[in-house]
Amino acid sequence: MKRHWLGFALAAAVIAGTLPTPIAATVYSNGTSTSTFNVTLTLQANCSITANPLNFGSTGVLTAAINQQTTLSVTCSNTTPYNVGLDAGTVTGSTVTARLMAGTATGNTGTTVNFDLYQDSGHTTTWGNTQGTNTVGGTGTGSAQSITVYGQVPVQSTPKPDTYQTTVTATVYF
Repeated sequence: MKRHWLGFALAAAVIAGTLPTPIAATVYSNGTSTSTFNVTLTLQANCSITANPLNFGSTGVLTAAINQQTTLSVTCSNTTPYNVGLDAGTVTGSTVTARLMAGTATGNTGTTVNFDLYQDSGHTTTWGNTQGTNTVGGTGTGSAQSITVYGQVPVQSTPKPDTYQTTVTATVYF
């Protein structure tokens, strides 16, 4: 009953135009006092890296070199120097100067195809993971920076048909 009465009283006040007016904030004139506080953020040198797949496509025989490329994306805090290294991959016996992809079919996982990864489109500088020797360096900008990886499957004896693969790890050192 009380609720009903309150609703009725509010409706009557709206109709009569006699709604209560909000109370204004009180103004004081006795003086002021202030204080300050610091706002801080510490940015540390940091980097992250992402990699896109490298796909050499399909072919029948390896009588001509197959060249493809992919990209890495490196994001480092502004002015942070970095190096990017690429390891030999996951196939047993693979090195950064003689990388291998292995067959994936049952009974063919010991068969390999040679491939190389380079820092340049002319395929002259092998890309490895020894800092100061065969890595790619840069300086962070605070935004993503794209780096091209140049891959090549050189002319070689063609093994049996299969899908050949490996997993290469890209590392950013900072």
